[in-house]
Amino acid sequence: MTRSRYRFGDEHYPHFMTSTIVAWLPVFSYPEFANVVLDSWRFLHAQRDIDILAWVLMENHLHWIAVGPKLSRRVGEFKSFTATSIVKLMEQKGTRTLLQELEYYKLKHKTDQQHQLWHEGSHPGMIETEAMMWQKIEYIHNNPVRRGYVDDPIHWRYSSARCYAGQIGLLETVVDWR
Repeated sequence: MTRSRYRFGDEHYPHFMTSTIVAWLPVFSYPEFANVVLDSWRFLHAQRDIDILAWVLMENHLHWIAVGPKLSRRVGEFKSFTATSIVKLMEQKGTRTLLQELEYYKLKHKTDQQHQLWHEGSHPGMIETEAMMWQKIEYIHNNPVRRGYVDDPIHWRYSSARCYAGQIGLLETVVDWR
């Protein structure tokens, strides 16, 4: 298997990242699983000095922009923790069908685990200019609009669009990054 062309660059620059659920399963259709992600981002901000600059959580993937020390390591920890926590929560709730699918779609070389939640990698892209930052923020916030879920990005509650509109969102987001 070849290594990805995506790499984390200078940690002083924000990075745009995407994480996808295996087989595009709609895990985040369940608010309790989405809350695991939100709580993990809160932890990264409060305990690991990672600033979340923009984000959207869809039913089967998420996009986010973050900056901070050891970002690559922190993203790995985020994905590991959220996967473990969500699978445990699924087991507690008896979400058998999703668990069976996460087991079925697990890559063969992952012999140390029964389930796989995330596709490998986060496809990080370093954001070097303000224009690039705004393009990525617009892309993130318009994801639910493009999917036909809402007409206005601020109507999607699992996004930082409300924060950028001066409203209170589900996750404190650093909007004064300039």
